[in-house]
Amino acid sequence: MLMDLCGDRVTGLNRKRKKKNIEEQKDLALEFIRSEKGRWVFGWVFQIAVALALAAVVAIFFFQSISMQESSMEPTLQTGERFFINKVAYKLGDPKRGDIIAFTKDGKDNAAVHIKRVIGLPGETIQIKDGQVYIDGKLYEESKELTQISNPGLADEGVTLKKDEYFVLGDNRNNSEDSRFAEVKNVKKKYILGKLWFRISPFDCMGFLKD
Repeated sequence: MLMDLCGDRVTGLNRKRKKKNIEEQKDLALEFIRSEKGRWVFGWVFQIAVALALAAVVAIFFFQSISMQESSMEPTLQTGERFFINKVAYKLGDPKRGDIIAFTKDGKDNAAVHIKRVIGLPGETIQIKDGQVYIDGKLYEESKELTQISNPGLADEGVTLKKDEYFVLGDNRNNSEDSRFAEVKNVKKKYILGKLWFRISPFDCMGFLKD
């Protein structure tokens, strides 16, 4: 019985000490926050928190990450590389020739996302003959050396684009399912998710994409 009473007293004292320590720590924390240094630290942490929150909102609403699942853009883009898509680029303007875009065939949420290069713009006529691309009857000078096209597909006789359509090709011209084929055809602007903007990985290739 005596031991139980002693134990209860010790427990009670420990509780009081812990409560006193907690109160002292609270007082010290409040005193630090009210001090000039404390206000500076608190303000600095608050600014970082706000910046991180804004960055998260921007990333969610304005950018989307995507990985290259196919070899149709080699050697420009490699399978497995990961990118940020600029989702607002074409809300403020229109795709330009040479842009690398991400799009779906029908705009459905679960539809596969494709990555190709814009070649033809609305109103233009695209024809592929002798392995070369012609735009409105004029030879299109590629910005980089690419393999000649062996299969012109739908563009053999010429394809005229409507006001909201774009003709796209993969840089890996002979291993790409693009606007030459009925499975893709011309890409409507409303199905374009955005412009490939920034390479996330691999780390040693990280950076903004050049047109």
